Amino acid sequence: MLTTLGHSRRASQQEKLFLISVFEMAISPEQLNIVQTSWEKVVPIADVAADLFYNKLFELDPTLRPLFPDDLTDQKGKLLAMLTVAVESLTDLKDLLPKVEQLGRRHILYYGVTASMFPTVGAALLDTLEKGLGDSWDGAHKEAWALVYGVLSTTMMEAGEKAERRQSVARASMIERSSEPRNEKETAAETFVDQ
Repeated sequence: MLTTLGHSRRASQQEKLFLISVFEMAISPEQLNIVQTSWEKVVPIADVAADLFYNKLFELDPTLRPLFPDDLTDQKGKLLAMLTVAVESLTDLKDLLPKVEQLGRRHILYYGVTASMFPTVGAALLDTLEKGLGDSWDGAHKEAWALVYGVLSTTMMEAGEKAERRQSVARASMIERSSEPRNEKETAAETFVDQ
């Protein structure tokens, strides 16, 4: 078990280093600057941006609405805080990626999010940024933000799906163990309890 765990940790570290190199190859310093400076312009209109985002998200896919609380106030704050941390941490991917992976695991394991929902979220985000940034939004902004969202959402999906597979294996193992023949003491104790 320890050997497997050690191998798993090494593989995980290698995956993170690979993701970092992919990200660094995918997005140029200019694109990174575009994302960070444009986000600085969104922060002052955070409430409007959050409204734009959720309105567009539910317009694009009304079936997503039940995944969220009726009152979106807290959710809007969480979204903007998460985006701010992500944008500010783009220059420190070793710190950012574990947070993004954890976010992916939570969303897929606990909130009912599926991989097919991520493109809709991305479309709502790009639409929000376009409306929020107005005349300063252009093709370069769209490309930079699409690249960043693509890498981060892929990281979230992969981490969530990996956790989901592990959870399924653990469940199957528990079911298998529960159907194994038990020893005589366990059977006798059950008989006593049943009487």
